[in-house]
Amino acid sequence: MTSGAGGLGAYLEVLRTGSAVRPFAAAVVARLPISMVPFGTLLLVEETRGSFSAAGLVTAGYAVGIGVGSPLWGRLIDRHGQARVVAPTVLVSAVLLAAFALAAEALAPLALLLVLVVVAGATAPPISSAMRLSWRSVLPERLWRTGYALDASAVEAVFVGGPLLLSLLLHLPPAGPLLVTAVVHAVGGLAYAASGPARRPPERTAALDGALGAVVDADPLRRASRVLTPPLVAVLAVGLAMAVAFGFVDTSMAATARAVLGDESRLGVLLASIAGGSVLGGLLYGLLPHSGDERRRLPALLAAFTAGLAGVAVVVGAGAPLPLLLPVLFLTGLCIAPALIVQQALVDAVAPEGRRGESQAWLATAVVTGGAAGTAAAGLLVDLGGPPLSLAAGSAALAVATALALGAQPGWARSAR
Repeated sequence: MTSGAGGLGAYLEVLRTGSAVRPFAAAVVARLPISMVPFGTLLLVEETRGSFSAAGLVTAGYAVGIGVGSPLWGRLIDRHGQARVVAPTVLVSAVLLAAFALAAEALAPLALLLVLVVVAGATAPPISSAMRLSWRSVLPERLWRTGYALDASAVEAVFVGGPLLLSLLLHLPPAGPLLVTAVVHAVGGLAYAASGPARRPPERTAALDGALGAVVDADPLRRASRVLTPPLVAVLAVGLAMAVAFGFVDTSMAATARAVLGDESRLGVLLASIAGGSVLGGLLYGLLPHSGDERRRLPALLAAFTAGLAGVAVVVGAGAPLPLLLPVLFLTGLCIAPALIVQQALVDAVAPEGRRGESQAWLATAVVTGGAAGTAAAGLLVDLGGPPLSLAAGSAALAVATALALGAQPGWARSAR
């Protein structure tokens, strides 16, 4: 891993690079549905069917679809380039999302809704992994980490801004918010696919060219084994465990707003607080002139996140007022984006040559899958013991992630050489 440029000047240099800013802005718009679709799906299905269980099932279907589709699209991006994959898939995904919204409003059978939403998720292109390839193609190596930090912070902002934008659309008919979301998805994705970096040819390596590459790619198991090396699997395991905690946090915050604070409208403030800490943490991390192996920082970041979430559980359990809870959430969030940045850097370091897009997509799959599992498990724990129990379980998941990151250090060191 390489050293990054430090100081605010590094961010200014990135933002002055037109060939980087244009795809970055488009990618931010294209990723707004990451947070808008789950929230919009939950509200639409609950409103039309009066069932949170059905709404939760359908919402999970979208996450499952993304988890299944992302590695495939990542591999095709590595082989055929970004534009040829992103443009058609984002159009199909947007059309299916619109069809789902109209079907849900028309009270279509639940099985049909599940099929539509799963396929809509499965056809959504992995914009984050694609954008990471664009950073590498348009920025000098010393600015890669700065670009990654800017992107990670933007994704955190998306998770706050998406639901807020959707809430402004709730005056529309039931299907309206998701129809607008589908348009945003298509416009952002097509704008990204039309950008210069996305239209550049992919990396070509012996692993992807020639008769031997064709034979290897013909066997899905052998192909997966070439990408899912032990060091990469270790990163995915850490990301999965960390994402389980994300699912616990999201559900616990919703339960906290309702059961502890007595006002569901406070949910946005709670999520904005922890996401705001993550945004700031990511930006500050990108300012640091790193020179050593970032892998060694991951256990410390995860341990701090573990302790912070345990503190949130204690504060919520004590029934502390909102002015005390918000700063604790903010401080807890400071480590989230830096930990994600390090994981993405590790994936780049250990990924087979010519497979970075697919490898990053596997990380996205691990995060989406872990988040969905955490959300489902958190609902059960909230019913059993309230938000404090769910938050404590999230802290335990982070402790597992910390232990995994510690145990993987020797393998990561050997692979990154």
